Amino acid sequence: MDKPKKGHTITIKLNGETKSFREEPRKNVPEPKPEPIPNEIKIDSELQESEGINEAAAAQESIEESFDWIIPESSENDVEEFTIVNSQNIKNSRPKKSSISFASFSNKNNRRPIGSIVITAVCAILIGLTIGFFMLKLVITESGEKPVTEPNVAGETGNEKEQTETTDKTAATSIEQLSTYVVQGGVFTSKAGAEDTAKQLKSRGIPSEQVEIGGKFYLFLSVADSLETAKSISTKYKDKGAEGAFAKPLMLDEKKLSNLTDNEKSFIESLPSIYQSLSTMVSGALVSSSVSADAGISEKLKINNIKNDSINKMKTELMGADEKVKAFQKSKDTKSLVDAEQHLLNFLSIYNSL
Repeated sequence: MDKPKKGHTITIKLNGETKSFREEPRKNVPEPKPEPIPNEIKIDSELQESEGINEAAAAQESIEESFDWIIPESSENDVEEFTIVNSQNIKNSRPKKSSISFASFSNKNNRRPIGSIVITAVCAILIGLTIGFFMLKLVITESGEKPVTEPNVAGETGNEKEQTETTDKTAATSIEQLSTYVVQGGVFTSKAGAEDTAKQLKSRGIPSEQVEIGGKFYLFLSVADSLETAKSISTKYKDKGAEGAFAKPLMLDEKKLSNLTDNEKSFIESLPSIYQSLSTMVSGALVSSSVSADAGISEKLKINNIKNDSINKMKTELMGADEKVKAFQKSKDTKSLVDAEQHLLNFLSIYNSL
């Protein structure tokens, strides 16, 4: 390889352009002094070659070691000599580097994830819409397949239509607590004892009905609208042979019924008021031998299509009491009032068994 030229490169920036100059100083080599030539020269053939090599090496080494750096003195008239090496040639000789813009690099990197995100979002939306459309279609199909109830066959009579409509609908209701006053004839531990005593009293013209409450059998002889009226009736019955008769208030618990038609529910809700009205008329007539106005009881009892047996029995007893009150109004026969009292006592027994 060639040894680099000895010298220094000076870089000067002119008008923003960088230019390089290489300074090559002049070499002042001292002229060698001639050595005296001897008269005789002996040449050794063996040492000639080695000495020649050593001398050449020594001469070269001495030249390198004895290099003198001469700095020219500055003077106004002296003009420094520079060897101008064009920097453009150096630049042209270097391999060109491909310029990469950071903005374009970042744009390329950013475009790839943005594109993938957009594609993913579009796919997710399409999948969601497909599933939603499928579910909506499924719901519409299920709702459209529900069976439709067939209408009632034409040609039915008015009563049959009413019965069909009322039996199709079922409801639950309750009878509020029933408060009344009674004349009690005794308390028995067995049903047979209560029934035997009731037969004896009926034979004397005294109404009676046994009602089981709390495991005991109570024998009731009359109902009344107040305690004073009940006491007056008990006095009459004592005269007929009911020695243990006495007046007392009676509270029957609330009753709850289910699977009732609309007609049955309406009738059950009106039972307490119908009973109180009949009790007032009958007990008052037993004391004063006069009957108050009807108060529309007959209209309240005109309810059809009742299928519940217990409700039908209570309705029958109330209708019987109402008929006996009307009979007493016409005939003034006290036996009609006794029969009306018996119907009301039967009503209490059925009500208590619900």
